Amino acid sequence: MQYFRFLNDYQKDSIFYKKPASVSKDSDKRKLEYALGATLYMPATRKDVADMIIQRKYKEMCSMVLCLEDSIGDSFVEEAQKQIVIEMKKITLALNAGRISSDELPLIFIRVRNSEQLTVLGNELGQDLHLITGFVYPKFSSKNAKAYLSGQNALAQAHGIALYGMPILESEEIINKLTRSEELFKMNEIMDSYKESILNIRIGATDLCGLFGIRRSPSMTIYDIKVISDLIIDIVNFFGRTFCISGAVWEYFENPSKIVKPQLRPSPFDHSLGEIGLRVRTSRYDDGLIKETILDLANGIHGKTVIHPTHLKIVQSLLTVSKEDYLDAKSIVEHANGTSSGGAIKSSFANKMNEIKPHLKWAQTILIKSDIYGVYHENRSYIDMLTEQTHATNLG
Repeated sequence: MQYFRFLNDYQKDSIFYKKPASVSKDSDKRKLEYALGATLYMPATRKDVADMIIQRKYKEMCSMVLCLEDSIGDSFVEEAQKQIVIEMKKITLALNAGRISSDELPLIFIRVRNSEQLTVLGNELGQDLHLITGFVYPKFSSKNAKAYLSGQNALAQAHGIALYGMPILESEEIINKLTRSEELFKMNEIMDSYKESILNIRIGATDLCGLFGIRRSPSMTIYDIKVISDLIIDIVNFFGRTFCISGAVWEYFENPSKIVKPQLRPSPFDHSLGEIGLRVRTSRYDDGLIKETILDLANGIHGKTVIHPTHLKIVQSLLTVSKEDYLDAKSIVEHANGTSSGGAIKSSFANKMNEIKPHLKWAQTILIKSDIYGVYHENRSYIDMLTEQTHATNLG
């Protein structure tokens, strides 16, 4: 798959300094863990999953999760499990018939309810398991971690394929201050021994908020909910040096009536598209999702769980690398790989100092993301991506 396939060649040339490259489930793990972008969740009871993928209904969709847990009722689990098998078989038949190519497939994950279901479903899929990139593990804790991850590895070995796990941290043990540190230490010890099998750590903010009877409004980011932002800090601290961490779900999909001042400054939209840009800002896109994704990135979190197709382009346009960051990162890595043992160098934009050792890990991540999502031209940003049709019309 490749990000931003929906753009035509003219739009790509106009927006990108460096265009996105292709990624697949067989890509290097270090690259793949940053390549999930906005991961679209959907209930596994859907009977149109294969058609949606084959017909490319959502051109922006590059990763997806078929959910067997919270999104479906307990009485529909068996039906949903059977439906996944049916849909994957349809995709395999389409691949064999040439109706779709493997490089057009999104990264597909399945959210299971428990480790037993993981094994049963994996065996039911049989040869079609090769379509699956991995599994998502809800209510992940020190009590079920080994069962999930060992079951996943046994399934992968039995079928001769690579499979990755994505734990969701959403248990009461980690939100409760009295038990948090001990639980995080236990999970970290287990996960470290399975680190090559874990693609991404996800934060289950909705379940965590529910434990306190909290539901955030669309005018607030998850970082405004202090009991959750406090936990996010600890999750990044415990796991951020080893694993890629993905942002909390954004659960709103309509542009809500504003009850507070808009969260996005009008000037970038005005500068890009004038009056049309200002109308786009106020009517087409959700301030809160944009702001929260920016805060995710500022806190070392990459990618996001989403529940509506309109979120895909928003999140992924914000994951695209700026030219300034790209040139800084490239310079830092080149100096680190050269004869220099450290020190600092002036940035190519002559507006900051780049320190080789402290900024090296950041730079390496930026270069990985530049391959996946591309690099904007100097005078381009997420605003141009979100408004590419309007922008192209104006230029034309």
